[in-house]
Amino acid sequence: MMSRRQGWKVLQAGLMLLGFGLATFIWLTPVHLTAELAQEGMPAELQELVLGFRQVNTGEISDAVDRVTGKRGFMSHEMRPLFPAKIVGPAVTVSARPSTKTVPPSHALELIDTADPGSVLVIVMEGKDGKDITAMGGLMATAASIRGLEGAVLDGAVRDTREIQEVRFPVFSRGITPSTSVGRYETVGKQVPVVAGDVQVRPGDIIVGDVDGIVVVPLEHAAEVLKVAKQLEEREKAMAREIRRQRSILKALEQIGRI
Repeated sequence: MMSRRQGWKVLQAGLMLLGFGLATFIWLTPVHLTAELAQEGMPAELQELVLGFRQVNTGEISDAVDRVTGKRGFMSHEMRPLFPAKIVGPAVTVSARPSTKTVPPSHALELIDTADPGSVLVIVMEGKDGKDITAMGGLMATAASIRGLEGAVLDGAVRDTREIQEVRFPVFSRGITPSTSVGRYETVGKQVPVVAGDVQVRPGDIIVGDVDGIVVVPLEHAAEVLKVAKQLEEREKAMAREIRRQRSILKALEQIGRI
């Protein structure tokens, strides 16, 4: 029989495992559930597109943008998520440039307070030093989360990472830094075309991001891109089944033609 001390240790170990499992469940639970609810207020056509893209991998969406538009839709590999998350939503954009003025990022703050729930905030810090300058910190992320924004894509840096992870607001950025933008950058425009992650983003374009990266879907091609992406995903699944059946990727390639 176990002693009381041994029994207590077993109980402690069990509680630790239970706590770890609960933490893992919370971490992997889809973030930003308020944004999913916010989609109900979107126009029906846009809501259908957002829900559709949420169900498809970024790889197939990127390939579909290539095929439909003949142009690259995927952002630079430097644009990485602060924590694993998937975001899908129409872009609202902010442009910022180097400046010595001691001013807040007013255009970004205005969009956080006024953008429709479910929107993806895209902030571009222009210039060679932009990737080392904070485009969003904990306070902005907290406000964006409360307002129901889907996430943020920063062609620049992020700070206050612990606070942002605590509020579970999805952020993709070029890097992490403790710097402030005040006295170094000022926002100069909102809802204007920008180049983020080396790809043009216009207000309303659909942003799709996950751990594999970010894809920009031009709004006017979104329906066709989604259709093609779903077709590619079905071929991907068929290819995987054929590989398992034939135990050969080359033979499966002859049958399905998806790689």
